[in-house]
Amino acid sequence: MDNVKILAIVGMSGSGKSVVVDYLTNKGYPKVYFGGMIYKEMEKRGIKRTEDGESEKKFREEIRQQEGKDWVVNQVIKEVKDLISAGQKRIILDGVYSWTEYKLLKKEFPKSLSFIAIVVDKKLRYDRVAKRPVRAFDGTAIRERDRSEIENLEKGGPIVAADYYILNNGSIEDAEKRTDEILKEVDFE
Repeated sequence: MDNVKILAIVGMSGSGKSVVVDYLTNKGYPKVYFGGMIYKEMEKRGIKRTEDGESEKKFREEIRQQEGKDWVVNQVIKEVKDLISAGQKRIILDGVYSWTEYKLLKKEFPKSLSFIAIVVDKKLRYDRVAKRPVRAFDGTAIRERDRSEIENLEKGGPIVAADYYILNNGSIEDAEKRTDEILKEVDFE
């Protein structure tokens, strides 16, 4: 896996992960979406996704309990290896959720992988989540989602252990500028 670079984007709901991932995929980098593994499996099992995200949340926690905390990341690792086999040298990982996933990815791709955490002040993040057009949450719902992701999915660990940070309190352009700085630093482009 010489010369392969993988960037894993992490952050809490509403932090701006999608903004950064979209910016990177618009540059032509392929992504592997952790939530996509959940959606594919839900579809396979005939479980409908609800607009409020509750069915996804419930299934995400259940599958990790039933199949192991490493189920999602093992699906992701297979997809990444398939991309590398197909000749991809730069890959984006969208949505690492747990400490288990972080550790397995670091073990599997030790020299290729860097984590970028997207962080934003909590009040601003909550305001953005309440106003977003898809899957908006009120204050109570986002606080519950934060609690669930931290307690049930160990989401805080990958954020704390990230290699790079983007403080996303400003504009989209500010986030993109910081992303470009990181790309140069990790020799991604």
